[in-house]
Amino acid sequence: MVSDTTLGAKLARGDRLIGTWVKTPAPIVVEVLADTELDLVILDAEHAPFSRLELDACVFAANASGMDVLVRVPTAQPHHVLQALDTGATGVLVPHVCTAEEAVDVARSARYGPGGRGYAGSTRAAGYGTKPMEVHKADSAARTVVVVQLEDAEAVAQAGQIAATDGIDGIFIGTVDLSVSLGAPGPDDPAVLEAVDEITRAAREEGCPVGIFANSADQVNHFAEIGVTLFLMQSDHAFLRSGADALAAMR
Repeated sequence: MVSDTTLGAKLARGDRLIGTWVKTPAPIVVEVLADTELDLVILDAEHAPFSRLELDACVFAANASGMDVLVRVPTAQPHHVLQALDTGATGVLVPHVCTAEEAVDVARSARYGPGGRGYAGSTRAAGYGTKPMEVHKADSAARTVVVVQLEDAEAVAQAGQIAATDGIDGIFIGTVDLSVSLGAPGPDDPAVLEAVDEITRAAREEGCPVGIFANSADQVNHFAEIGVTLFLMQSDHAFLRSGADALAAMR
């Protein structure tokens, strides 16, 4: 039975979840953020300089503090998904998924089964050899969260089919890359907002949770009205900058 306290259960239930990006490959940063009221952190291994060892250490810090942690993997390649999950991450955020066929491949690569995730009992996820195979497979099935990022023009029309893919636990709309793909000047452009509406509507019709990056409480409320429930806001870099600017303003 899946606990109703898992991140996957919260997503499926439609709880409003707030998380942030971690761009600095340092476990202390994750440890500090894990001691907050955030619901999750996402390690950005796509755009930030995470080595595999640094990724492992940051996931360890999140796990030790009881914070759910997703890894935005560099690509949808199975070895990237495997490495993130072997560290003990709660799940993965997979960029640039454009078709239902790609979503099927991602879901398969994140789970044990024929043609799926490779098994090793020596990983943190498997308790460093202390978990029997069937226990680890059951724990993984109950805990692993797979969110795919829709951020390309061609993905918009496929949103419903992607959302309906078995093993996909959520869709995250990447509005910046979507802006680039649509030839729009930025995420607030009407063409991008129309695409966000279309993706969200299609996903919600399939009962699939939707996430997005939001810049403000007003944006959170706006996107919540159309059915978004997972919000990523700011990053560790943004916290440093805003804190430093606030100090400098005291001159």
